Amino acid sequence: MTKRFLIIVFILFSVITTAQERTSSPYSFYGLGLNTFRGTVENKSMGGLSVFSDSIHVNLQNPAAYGNLRLTTYTLGASNVSVNMKSDTESATANTTSLDYLAIGIPAGKFGFGFGLIPYTSVGYNILDINEEEGRAGRFSGKGGLNKVFLSAGYSVNTNIRIGVDLNYNFGNIQNKNILIREGLQYGSRELNRSDLGGFSYKVGLDYERMLSENLQFKFGAYYSPEINLDAENKRELATILFGPQGQEVAVDVRNLDVADSELTVPANLTVGAGIGKPRSWFVGGEYSTTEAGVFSNRSFDLEGAAYDKAARYSVGGYFIPNYNSLTSYFSRIVYRGGLRMEETGLSLNGESINEFGIAFGLGLPAGQLLSNINLGIEYGQRGTKDSGLIQENFFNAMISISLNDRWFIKRRFE
Repeated sequence: MTKRFLIIVFILFSVITTAQERTSSPYSFYGLGLNTFRGTVENKSMGGLSVFSDSIHVNLQNPAAYGNLRLTTYTLGASNVSVNMKSDTESATANTTSLDYLAIGIPAGKFGFGFGLIPYTSVGYNILDINEEEGRAGRFSGKGGLNKVFLSAGYSVNTNIRIGVDLNYNFGNIQNKNILIREGLQYGSRELNRSDLGGFSYKVGLDYERMLSENLQFKFGAYYSPEINLDAENKRELATILFGPQGQEVAVDVRNLDVADSELTVPANLTVGAGIGKPRSWFVGGEYSTTEAGVFSNRSFDLEGAAYDKAARYSVGGYFIPNYNSLTSYFSRIVYRGGLRMEETGLSLNGESINEFGIAFGLGLPAGQLLSNINLGIEYGQRGTKDSGLIQENFFNAMISISLNDRWFIKRRFE
């Protein structure tokens, strides 16, 4: 019954994740869209820090951390993002709610296994461009993104060292629609572009910890994803359209163009981090991630004015627990988290680098037996710039996740 329930949940989650729009940023037009944070609410509440791992939480970023699990763990995360977008002359707001991940971690002695589904990139924008001097108006919209189904395994070499590997199947699509209307003309023109993407990837990871003294622990983590190629099945449609009384699009003449299928390169990524702390009391660490320059010119249309360079992310964060085993104070057992991050996205538009920063805080609330918990987080950040006619985004992200623990493979002493 449990297995059947899990299969149904994963199917429903995959359908919802594929269909939902997880962003409303015009910067998601470029490349594969905006990179989504591929970790848990617990990690994101510490500025995206993934170097910390323990025995009761799933670490979706470093597969080696599965070797540290001691309880079967189910985790599900969701978020709501409110974005205020500003240019030199205009401003707008948007709001999106999404399911962010679903995963299960299973310990098995020195091994630990995990599987789940998580978004990889997201596309979602709707822009209206009116030029009164030239007598034209354009509407540009897009949706889609890339998701990954993963199977992970971690192995505890000894009490200090764990290694692991992720095997992923990446799938999804990116859809763009452009509509152009000119003053004095009865008809408008519409262009639809779609790329259906698919391909396999993998990641290897290392997790190391060592007690420096009776109360001070050192942690180090690293993981690497090599460059991969995704198969892209490209389609393009051109149409002459009229608008109905309710604003609906009525196609008068439709042409399907032959667009060659292609391969799209996803660049390599390396992340390393380290930190110190007292087990079950406090931890502080830092992390650096670098991604090689992307090559995204082989979509079904050319991207003008865009260039790609190496991307980098810098994160610092940590947590504090007043007294994890307190019997009299619930608040003393709450995990208090915080952190900040700076990102160089690697995308450059009109000669301007598109950078991003965020500051986050979170709570881990004990709930139920076997150290299960509810995790809450908030993040405020900024993306882009108003220079060179671009758009600056200020965003507020509210996050929630559940992490439920259970014991599997218990050897019965009595029948």
